[in-house]
Amino acid sequence: MTPAPRSVAAAAALLLAPALPAGASTFGDVDRGAALWAQCRPCHEIGEAARNKIGPNLNFVFGRKAADVDDFRYSEAMQRARNEGLVWSLDTLDKFIAQPNAVVPGTRMGFPGLSDPAARADVLAWLRKNSDNPRDIPEAPPTAVGTDHSVAPEILAIVGDAEYGAYLASECLTCHRAGGAMEGIPSVTGWPQEDFVVAMHAYKDKVRDHPVMQMMAGRLNNEEIAALAAYFADLGG
Repeated sequence: MTPAPRSVAAAAALLLAPALPAGASTFGDVDRGAALWAQCRPCHEIGEAARNKIGPNLNFVFGRKAADVDDFRYSEAMQRARNEGLVWSLDTLDKFIAQPNAVVPGTRMGFPGLSDPAARADVLAWLRKNSDNPRDIPEAPPTAVGTDHSVAPEILAIVGDAEYGAYLASECLTCHRAGGAMEGIPSVTGWPQEDFVVAMHAYKDKVRDHPVMQMMAGRLNNEEIAALAAYFADLGG
């Protein structure tokens, strides 16, 4: 069996995020978002030299737990939201920007909210471009929606070679943290093998809507997908 090109394997494991959850906004116009960002700039910084100000810096905010920036003193309300499992995805950020107190009751954020969905989408587009690169990620944590795509039993029955998967995934780990940390990029460590295989075939069959992932999954054969699934499952112990 001829191994897939390393660049293909890297991108195949990268971006294992599903289509947006129901109700989530889509990304809007970056230039319009930059103008709207002027409302946020007094409290938040973003970019290479970003510091914490009145509010925390927003680098790598997508996929990050609430109240998770080092050296920033969060309100009790935001710490409580973290303990309750709040993670900043496209959907939760959209809701928070719309009504901060509705998402985190008692938050110290003194912003009344942005009611226009198009304006919020523009802000989120700007935020993604400036906080999370490479392009097209992240959309949501990989387990945010079910992996219920239909895959033939004979494909699910393939026993993946974890060692071969380690070879295929060598470049994936430059972005995905082996320990499962999410720094703006969804974690795939410890994912059940069947879920991984189903998700990859959903991209391959264009059921999951992500152009880059569809292209990369389309270049992997069944054995290579199974190998990657075995490797990432093993990483979780």
